[in-house]
This record gives sequence, structure tokens and C-alpha cells, in this order.
Amino acid sequence: MEIHPYAETDGPATLRVFLAAVTETASVHYSAQQISAWARADGRDVNQWNSARKSLNTYVATIGDEVVAFSDVGEDGYIDMMFVAPKFGRRGVAGDLLAHLRDIAVGVGVSELYTNASITARPFFEKHGFAVVAEQHPITLGVEMTNYKMMLRL
Repeated sequence: MEIHPYAETDGPATLRVFLAAVTETASVHYSAQQISAWARADGRDVNQWNSARKSLNTYVATIGDEVVAFSDVGEDGYIDMMFVAPKFGRRGVAGDLLAHLRDIAVGVGVSELYTNASITARPFFEKHGFAVVAEQHPITLGVEMTNYKMMLRL
């Protein structure tokens, strides 16, 4: 597996990974209405996606020529997204990507990582030392979701 900084050419593939992870992997823990509001598959624009990914310091994991995962880490230690293509789940991809983000964060003097983890992602983050700070119920397109504010001191 290789990890590289996000490039505009990664847009379509990372968007596909996001949509597959939400609609397939997360569908075990969320209702169809919640998945639809979260994915917003019909309302995603690759140009807006590119802008968001570039502004959030995104990194992309590839195996061969295939994008298998992506994540990001802000200057304050915030991880906005961590998504793995369903067929590459439970193979250590996310763990390796998180280790990469952690190294970057430590290198710039960040003292903690934090995220708003889905029900699906919570066990992954706990396995990697994050602790739940609070259960949250954000509203997305009028639909209540459940996620967890989680933190890891570095």
C-alpha cells in the first residue's frame, strides 16, 4: 500500500470510496433514510469534493493503481473523514492510514487527534486508542444521526 497527498485526479475515486463505504459498510448501523441523507449521492459535485479534500489535508491510500482509502488531518488534529473501500475493509488499510496521519500530526506538534466517528467507525478508533468524549446526534438534511466525538492524546 502507498499513501500520497490528495491530488485533484483522486477526486472521482475517493468520492466512489466514500459513497461505497457509507452505502455499504455503514448501512449495517444506520437506517436507509440516514444513509441517504449522509451519502447525498445525487448531490455530490466532484469540483466541490476536490475543494473540500484539498482544504482538509487529505491523504489517499492506493494498492497498485486502485484508490482503497482516504483520510485527512487538520492542523488542529481533527480527522474529518476516514473511509475505506468495502472490499478492502478489515485488512489493516485504515490502521496504516491512521498511523500515517498520526506521524504527520506529531511532526507538526499536534497534541491530540479528534474525530466525530460513526457508529461503524467507533470500534476502529477505540482499537487505536481513541476514547469517546461524547455521544452526539447531529441533524443531516433533517435526519437525526448518531456519532461519537472521540479523542486520542499524542
